[in-house]
Amino acid sequence: MAYDMVILGGGPGGYVAAIRAAQLGAKVVVVEKDQLGGTCLNQGCIPTKALVAGAEILRMLRKGAEFGIIANDPVVDFSRFMERKNRVVQRLAAGINYLFKKNKIQLVKGIGKLVSSNTVQVVREDGCQEELVAANIILATGSRPALIPSLGYDGQRVITSDEILTLSEVPKSLLVIGGGVIGCEFACIFSELGTKVTIAEVMPSILPAIDKEASRLMQILFKKRGIDIKTGILIKEISKGQDNVGVILENGEELRAEKILISVGRAFNTEEIGLDTVGVETGLKGEVVINSRMQTSVRNIYAIGDITNRIQLAHVASTQGIVAVENIMGMEREMDYDSVPSCIFTSPEVAAVGISSEMAEEKGIVVKIGKFPFMASGKAMAAGEAEGFVKIIAEAESDRILGVSIVGPHATDLIAEAGLAIRLEATAGQLANTIHAHPTLAEAVMEAAEAVHGLSIHV
Repeated sequence: MAYDMVILGGGPGGYVAAIRAAQLGAKVVVVEKDQLGGTCLNQGCIPTKALVAGAEILRMLRKGAEFGIIANDPVVDFSRFMERKNRVVQRLAAGINYLFKKNKIQLVKGIGKLVSSNTVQVVREDGCQEELVAANIILATGSRPALIPSLGYDGQRVITSDEILTLSEVPKSLLVIGGGVIGCEFACIFSELGTKVTIAEVMPSILPAIDKEASRLMQILFKKRGIDIKTGILIKEISKGQDNVGVILENGEELRAEKILISVGRAFNTEEIGLDTVGVETGLKGEVVINSRMQTSVRNIYAIGDITNRIQLAHVASTQGIVAVENIMGMEREMDYDSVPSCIFTSPEVAAVGISSEMAEEKGIVVKIGKFPFMASGKAMAAGEAEGFVKIIAEAESDRILGVSIVGPHATDLIAEAGLAIRLEATAGQLANTIHAHPTLAEAVMEAAEAVHGLSIHV
């Protein structure tokens, strides 16, 4: 049977591409070896956010006395805590399977690889082999936690983000190697659950990819919450004891914990999928090289998601999938990365879109900066969540908004307005003149836009 498209991988890139292809009338088949939804649904975005939600409830219970609500010593039933996470994942996975049936998308469970520019060979779960022939192929095989052999990974005491989601008990202590997004999110979750958490980061600060002012504030707030942070350090060796495991730093200091979480990035799933066989070009890190239409060096083979090494976010993978499908179906579309929001589900949340003030300086762009603290927000103060700020970067000459960084309550929701502003090339003046409801957290975005011109009312 010949298809219009074979999609290799059913994660947030692959399954979204499949649904859009079916909506546009294509005959499509998806090859997936595990569960639909990929890392995002099964080992990443969704399960961690379910844990974040539980940790947030626990944090608010402990703050109850501030609101006149006494909830002394709330007890965590960790098995039920994790069971809820599993139920959320299962329900969403069932939803994707329903959408496949609704859109008449064929799902083949197994491991696939390219054997020609039009053919994917699949080894099914039962060991049987078959070949799927299609006019176009989309590669969406995703990524996995990166492992450094010298860090002593064993899946038991030295673990990755995959294993930490299957723990049966809350560890008494946790050493997080890597202070990026994933490491900081798990640090917040387990610190709230009572774990003594230490973050070891090779860079000068945690969350090194975000606005420096935001990074500095997060480091202060983490320490305030009892999370120990070691930055600018290199690990010399791993030592495993009977009840704990530790690292020896280059300066001779030793850090020990019940478990170590390795959180040092992601590795691309591009091995053994037949890229060399058909001549698909790859980069220095093993990523698949693509153009703005998601095409690889082989004209009818497209690639989306983490394996392209553009921006490793689920919503980027999904958008790339739609762009690839629409180009296949004859609709001219190119990928735009300028207004991609990034979200960090720590406590407080962090979100950003566009460029930071440091990036503007590096590019030689003259900018104006407006900042508004949540401590001046009526809604934030009423909710008892007044830490953080909204920071807007605008081009000095045109007043066009180039970037927004937010640290604070519901930052990951508030960033959507900023993304739209950048997408539509709105100015700080236009955003400031847009009436925002009172009392809301979104007013902080408006006030930051006013602050670009020195006109913020409440600062």
